[in-house]
Amino acid sequence: MTERALRLGTRRSKLAMAQSGQVADAVRQLTGRPVELVEITTYGDTSREHLAQIGGTGVFVAALRDALVRDEVDFAVHSLKDLPTAQPDELVLAAVPKREDPRDVLIARDGLTFAELPEGARVGTGSPRRMAQLNAYARSHGMTIQTVPIRGNIDTRIGYVHKGELDAVVLAAAGLSRIGRTDEVTDFLSVDTVLPAPGQGALAIECAAHNASLAAALAELDDPYTRVAVTAERSLLAALEAGCSAPVGALADLPQALDFARAGETPTADGQIVKEMRLRGVVGTPDGSTLVQLSTTGPVPETETRAMALGRELAVEMLAKGAAGLMGERAL
Repeated sequence: MTERALRLGTRRSKLAMAQSGQVADAVRQLTGRPVELVEITTYGDTSREHLAQIGGTGVFVAALRDALVRDEVDFAVHSLKDLPTAQPDELVLAAVPKREDPRDVLIARDGLTFAELPEGARVGTGSPRRMAQLNAYARSHGMTIQTVPIRGNIDTRIGYVHKGELDAVVLAAAGLSRIGRTDEVTDFLSVDTVLPAPGQGALAIECAAHNASLAAALAELDDPYTRVAVTAERSLLAALEAGCSAPVGALADLPQALDFARAGETPTADGQIVKEMRLRGVVGTPDGSTLVQLSTTGPVPETETRAMALGRELAVEMLAKGAAGLMGERAL
């Protein structure tokens, strides 16, 4: 007797469908079972308000989580940066697959890079985090830009540039990669210029906690380096008591692995060569006039508990430097 299809809950957007489709393919190969996508509309998809106004925490995931709890779907795929930092007891984060490029990118008219933007350029983004860092970079480099709050899917945002309404927009590299549109990028923004959102570029695969056999199967898709990295980033976010639309950037990376990659070498998978993880965090005012940016480096965490401790420790340092006063949104 053929087993019934696993039901994968996903948002309806082109990007969500693309990344859920990729996970569905992997789960089919892993389990030998058919997987069907179940499209679910979230509040974040239907509201026209900016995320900071509607309390961006969880607006893209609540409906998917409700469907899991009601057993309408077997598992769900989220963009990890959209997940609230508190994990419900009835659900389990079964897998965090290997992360895509975490950087932000610029899509500008006439193929311009960020440094080439004209004086007074209008740059669209829906993210206070991006606004804070872009404006801070512009200030420090004698540039004048105007950051314009926007919403909408990828097509809508890029359309502002094509129509001449904006000079450029800033998007996540991972999303464009997953829908095959990186050829439209005019500038990949260094993480030294703009730190990404905590968890950016990573996916979260979630299922009901009571479904132990499915959780165990999905765990085969987990990438341990990605999991400890995003755990450290999200722990920092939680310790700052900030929501996912607050002006907080964070990135945990493996500086030794980056050095090896530049040299054309491959670090060992068991972590014997890559021994250190660097965690960077930033909080800023949207106009870029004030930033608190700190980093810490320590051994690659062997457990999520240690990764969480790394994030909390850096958050304490940032709070001591005044980070709390720069955030427009507190946890809901």
